[in-house]
Amino acid sequence: MKDFEIKVLDEEDYVFIETLKTLGISRKVAMTMAYLMNVNEASAQEIEISTGLRQSEVSLAMRLMSKQSWVSVRSEKQTGKGRPINIYSLVAPVDEILSYYENKIDKESQAIILIIKKLKAMSKKVPHTLSN
Repeated sequence: MKDFEIKVLDEEDYVFIETLKTLGISRKVAMTMAYLMNVNEASAQEIEISTGLRQSEVSLAMRLMSKQSWVSVRSEKQTGKGRPINIYSLVAPVDEILSYYENKIDKESQAIILIIKKLKAMSKKVPHTLSN
């Protein structure tokens, strides 16, 4: 049996995670990102143990992060029988990931501002009546 050490998230990591969540980043992605920032690479099982996420949550986070090209995955054959395990590593700089969310929030904000401007323009055309 192989011995390995699993890093655990500390208080600073949890503050980082909570701050990411305020940006609208899902808990599973925030926790996975925080863990991968602290290690060179990790299996899904190591991420599950360290973060307390379920296997399905780690898989979903990895799928979302892979879609954005933020993580790389390699397959590692286990000794003996069994399926190979996937080993993940964060390949995008955290600043790049944060810039993605910054741009996303900026676009959403601009769309909301445009809607407010349209509503203001529409409201000027509506006659104002005073209620008694």
